[in-house]
Amino acid sequence: MSVRRGRLTMRTKIWIEDGNGEVVFGSGRFRILSAIEQHGSIVSAARALGMSYRAVWGKIKATEERLGKPLLSKQSGGSHGGGSELTPYAKSLLNRFQQLQNVTKTTADAFFHEYFENDPSEKPVKRSSKKR
Repeated sequence: MSVRRGRLTMRTKIWIEDGNGEVVFGSGRFRILSAIEQHGSIVSAARALGMSYRAVWGKIKATEERLGKPLLSKQSGGSHGGGSELTPYAKSLLNRFQQLQNVTKTTADAFFHEYFENDPSEKPVKRSSKKR
């Protein structure tokens, strides 16, 4: 059996924790807030993400408690229905986290390329031009 050595790739994942090691924000919460912004409600966002309303609401509530700031402004139902929209702080949080992800990925990719893809210990094998 032969093993094919393919090109190596690197993956990174970042999240933000509080002093107790509890997750405050990461890619999952980023997707939740983005879905709420796109769909205009927690119910629609949960449906789009394939999550329960309770799971989405629980993550939002935990994040708000850990940050000490509201992430959503909610409107009750009525003739036009209810909904949720992101607070200015939540929009800023999405933007800053996206920037953090971009900088981390760019920096990590450059480091990986320099130190793993261009391995200086691997020298080209010289082939003799003489026939045996």
